[in-house]
Amino acid sequence: MQNTIDNNAIYNSLLKKKEKGIKSLSILIDPDKTNEKKCSELLNFCQETSPDFFMVGGSLITNNELEKIVLCIKNHPYTAHIPVILFPNSYLHISEKADGILFLSLISGRNPDYLIGNHVIAAPLLRQSKLEIMPTGYILVNCGNQTTVAYISNTTPIPYEKNDIAVCTAMAGEMLGLRMIYMDGGSGAKQAISEEMIQAVRQATNIPLIVGGGIKSVNALEKAYLAGADMVVVGSVIEENPQIFQDFCLKIKELNKK
Repeated sequence: MQNTIDNNAIYNSLLKKKEKGIKSLSILIDPDKTNEKKCSELLNFCQETSPDFFMVGGSLITNNELEKIVLCIKNHPYTAHIPVILFPNSYLHISEKADGILFLSLISGRNPDYLIGNHVIAAPLLRQSKLEIMPTGYILVNCGNQTTVAYISNTTPIPYEKNDIAVCTAMAGEMLGLRMIYMDGGSGAKQAISEEMIQAVRQATNIPLIVGGGIKSVNALEKAYLAGADMVVVGSVIEENPQIFQDFCLKIKELNKK
């Protein structure tokens, strides 16, 4: 049965926040690196303050933990109200237990499987689901080392200092009708995407801008926001140092009060 529900709650909330200058924080949980126990321990930090969203996904996902992680978030007393968004690498990484999915098109690469191929296979499944589908232009930026996503997708990231290429790529994504731009340095990036590149893309586009990869400190988080990111995604640093989770949540709370 075809899903005819017009559900744009997550995307509309991002648009409203963007219009008001309110920033969002998303915690990315990789099922390959986090089991249910670790996930539950992380979620316990949400008692006093929490992120706006959780994303679940990764470049490989070699186990069957994806749906377990989604349910762990949805069933936890501190996070049951927080939207869970899938961050898929392929059509295999879908769970109807989540609230939404980034329908990622890797517009910085030239691999047809990640531009449209996987999407064709996933489309019938997603049409029948209740997931909120958010078409997103995914731009991979070289932030100092080859990341898993670059290797798996067999694509060349945009060079770190080529702001003009990033700008033109983002503009093309917006003109194609994609509803968000996600600039990513990739999991385990040595450094964050430059403020200059974020600012240039922000000034050239009108749709919500997501930035992730290489953000390892509260200072880096703040710089990404001030440069123009509407949402920042952090993942690897949380896996390595769960205590910094609260620092990130408190910083965005502070920024949104200004």
